[in-house]
Amino acid sequence: MNKTQIKSQATSKYIRTSQYKSRRVLEQIKGKSYSEARLMLEFMPYRICKIIIKTLDSAFHNMKQNLSINKKQVRIIEAYANKGPILKRFQPRAQGRAFPIKKPTCHITIKLET
Repeated sequence: MNKTQIKSQATSKYIRTSQYKSRRVLEQIKGKSYSEARLMLEFMPYRICKIIIKTLDSAFHNMKQNLSINKKQVRIIEAYANKGPILKRFQPRAQGRAFPIKKPTCHITIKLET
């Protein structure tokens, strides 16, 4: 039986969180089915989960545009977070000094297939 595999992906860029915090969540959903991963994300206590759910839904709807697909057949083959640009700010301190603040960003990519 030679079934064609349908693949799709979605990327969220310039997300205002560290790539390490994102990877912690993405590692847990890698290899899971779409519906199982979405359920896991809804009950995780991390702030990044809402953004990952949006990216996951976007990847699923990118795939669904072509054909009617069963949610249970869709699997996450890749989920990763790459480093984005760092926003650099300064906090004023005593005696005219300045304390640097680094606000990291990341790019989240999720790839699905049937």
